[in-house]
Amino acid sequence: MAEDRKSKTKRLVVSALMSALGVVFLYLGALVEVASLSMAVIASMCVILVAAEYGGAYPWLVYAVTSTASLLLLPNKEAAVAFALFFGFYPIIKRWLDQKKRLASWIIKELIFNAALALDVLLSMLLLTAGNAEPLPIIIAYIVIAEIAFPLYDFALSRVVLIYTRKIRPKLKLK
Repeated sequence: MAEDRKSKTKRLVVSALMSALGVVFLYLGALVEVASLSMAVIASMCVILVAAEYGGAYPWLVYAVTSTASLLLLPNKEAAVAFALFFGFYPIIKRWLDQKKRLASWIIKELIFNAALALDVLLSMLLLTAGNAEPLPIIIAYIVIAEIAFPLYDFALSRVVLIYTRKIRPKLKLK
């Protein structure tokens, strides 16, 4: 019983630390606007670590806490919105999606990504730019680049998880 409580406490502490680290990464993205998407991706690594180590509700807690705190605290919301809309939860559901048949998995991934991308574009046009929307060619270029980058991100995410589980996890001894 005491060992179970100790294990749960450790999981909660690691999740809280990863949430805080995720907010720090997103804050760096808010400070340097050019790095906002990069920092959202890096913040998702905190979710990946917790998902790989503990699974269950813990990665969802990291996602929820990091998203909420960054949306409330950051001066520039671009990185926080990208994390909340896609980069925070995608590493959690990717494991489940990768277990499906390849075509079905890819269709679902594309649907999720495109829904998040559409919401991101709409939010940035309506809320974040305060009426000063980007010109249409820039929005189209953003969408095209995002569509090209998504398969690369998905592939890289798979590799990061593989490297983490084979090389880094044994050294951390979090379990």
